[in-house]
Parts: sequence; C-alpha cells; structure tokens
Amino acid sequence: MCPKGLIEQYYAQKQLEYRLLEMMIKANHLKRVDKRLGVIKLHLEGMKNSEIARKTDYSRARVGQLIKEYDEKGLVEFARHKYGGNRQALTFAQEAAILKEFDEKMAKGEVVTAVKIKKRFDEVRGKDTGHGYIYMLLKRHDVRLGVPRGAHPKKASEAEIEASKKLT
Repeated sequence: MCPKGLIEQYYAQKQLEYRLLEMMIKANHLKRVDKRLGVIKLHLEGMKNSEIARKTDYSRARVGQLIKEYDEKGLVEFARHKYGGNRQALTFAQEAAILKEFDEKMAKGEVVTAVKIKKRFDEVRGKDTGHGYIYMLLKRHDVRLGVPRGAHPKKASEAEIEASKKLT
C-alpha cells in the first residue's frame, strides 16, 4: 500500500516532533502549559487516552480535546500561553494619560470623583466599565482621591452655635 520510504519519513517526523516537545517542556516554566505538553508527550509515546487521563488527572474527554487541538494547531501554537496578566481594558500608559487629566483638575482645586473618572474611562474605552475596575485602576496607579467637604457632617446648626455663645 504505502511505500516503505513514506512510513520511515512519517516516523522520522514524529521523532523530530517528540524531541522538539521535550525541549519545549524543559524550557517551559508555566505549570498549566507543562501539564498540556505532558498530555501530548504521553500521546506521542503511544498511550491511550484513558491511560493519559489517569496519569494527568484530566478527564478522558479533555485529553481527546487537547490532542485534537494539538493536531489542528501544531506544537508551537498549542504550547503558547494564551492568558495574560490582569486583563486590563487599556494599557498602563493609556490609563495613566486619563488619570493625568484628572491630576490637572485636582491641582486647580476641582473635585474629582471616581464617577467622573469612570465616565471619562468609558468614553475612551467605548463601553461600560464596572466601578470596581475604576477603584483597582486608582490603586494600580497609586492615586488617592481626596474630596474636600464643606463642613463636618455632625456640625451644629448656626442657631445652636449662637445659642451656646450666649450661655457662656
């Protein structure tokens, strides 16, 4: 059916892939990617999906999904870590530029609140952002919003102040 040279070429390619996989496992330092690469290594060694599932604590279905993903995408794309840091909506520099606008307003004596920052942030981003994200943004950039208040909240009324002056 198949010429002998084609079969040898296939096995040579698999051996090359296996060596590349071993190098990637050694160079990798991410636990999640390492576990995925381990599944592929066991697959290339000829293990069945159920055996791989027992060894790696993945379900048999997940092992099948990982092998399918490896076959479709190839080793390099399969091993790429796809998850970033804290999933920021904008870059650090863009966030700093927005906050700089408000620093200038605070320097002039204007009252700046998180609601105003959120409104501007939503304009730049183009969609609604949660209030929690704005507070994390302020913490990330070490910005403290100090809102001055006109009077103490428990301040006595003017009539009470005048009455107390007459008694003393």
